[in-house]
Amino acid sequence: MNVDLLVVGGGLAGYCAALEAANAGANVTLIEKEGRTGGATILSGGSFAFAGTPLQKARGVEDSEERLYEDLRRVGGHENDDAIVRAYVSNQRDTFDWLASHGVIFERLFIASGQTVPRGHSRNAREVLDIVEARVRETGRVTTKLNVAARRLIRDEATGAVTGVLAESGGREETINTRHGVVLTTGGFSRSESLLKLFAPQQALAQRMGGPGNTGDGLLMAWRLGAGFRDMGYIKGTFGNHVSAGPEDHFLLFPMYAGAIIVNTQAKRFVDESLSYKLIGEACIRQPGAIGFQVFDQPVFDRAVPGVPSMDFQADLDAGRVITAPTLAGIAGMLGLDAAALAETVARYNGMAAQGRDDDFGRDGLCNHFGAMAPIGRPPYYAFAAKSVVLATYCGLTVDATMNVLDVFGAPIARLYAAGGCIGGFHGQAYMTGTANGKATIFGRIAARAALGQP
Repeated sequence: MNVDLLVVGGGLAGYCAALEAANAGANVTLIEKEGRTGGATILSGGSFAFAGTPLQKARGVEDSEERLYEDLRRVGGHENDDAIVRAYVSNQRDTFDWLASHGVIFERLFIASGQTVPRGHSRNAREVLDIVEARVRETGRVTTKLNVAARRLIRDEATGAVTGVLAESGGREETINTRHGVVLTTGGFSRSESLLKLFAPQQALAQRMGGPGNTGDGLLMAWRLGAGFRDMGYIKGTFGNHVSAGPEDHFLLFPMYAGAIIVNTQAKRFVDESLSYKLIGEACIRQPGAIGFQVFDQPVFDRAVPGVPSMDFQADLDAGRVITAPTLAGIAGMLGLDAAALAETVARYNGMAAQGRDDDFGRDGLCNHFGAMAPIGRPPYYAFAAKSVVLATYCGLTVDATMNVLDVFGAPIARLYAAGGCIGGFHGQAYMTGTANGKATIFGRIAARAALGQP
């Protein structure tokens, strides 16, 4: 079988790459090893990090490319690749407009981890993927094959260029040859215990989540060709997933970014609640039972953002995951905490909040220096019992700003590109909400253009 471009992986990065290539006139084959498309995309909260958008301006939010760049570099501890961060920033507004031109309209805006202003543009992730898939079908240039797993990359022995993939379906092998190369959009490896044990043994107590097919296939295939890796030492879980969640349950809730405090089983705070939920996750897995309780009051509850899963407190209250009581003592009893200890912790926090200074952990706002700390004291009270969850690995293959995969010595592997959850270098030490879907869309398009030799 011969195609212009082969895309491996049927999540948002893969479909954006396929759509970009098809609109450029290429015939594309997209293979997905699962029986349905979606991957990790459809398990996400549906947030996209864009800056300087009409939605922000309509809501009175001042944002800019430079502010986005500075936030990304700071959140990443300046360990992220400057060229890749700049590629994201310089292409993000065009991609926002590109999505809009294909029918993806964002109507909700919120602030979350790593953002200094509200930058999370929210839309149901399955809806976004369905829209992009529909546009892909309309081109008539993309063939999607489900239940087809890529097993090995094929390389020309003389030139070293990737010329295709050895794939398997129903026990039968097939060679797919490409004229312009392969784009890997296979996601991370949050469902591979062997790779997690190798690269992130500290996450043993964290929950597991992510696309069922996220077992590191693209990483392993490129590794075999000598590909380099980035950010493997920064794998962190995400704090805020309800204790009842299973491997395909997206029960993330972030009252801490609206003013909640987080306490452990001794009813003591243990972290600055305004930090990235990756850093909070690291702190959580060091607590007894690797659990943290988000405790808040009615004013915090009233800051919810209906329709945004991670900030829709009423929806989780209705589902029984948020609990409520008229007193702090009642909340303590429901959580199995010492009531006097919880009261002491809240009283101490309230005193510091009144001064606008957290002497214990350095919190100075609601989320990443945005918003003012406020006391927790107006009933009723609420709580959400949460753990850290490995829902994506946010690391992977070394790429350049065109998404060309680089080998361990920094040389390009010809005609091999990657985008989305299987690349490293973009996030660095931590993660900004909305950049997983953002990079899938932006870098998927960049990879397709680069493979076809287009600017």
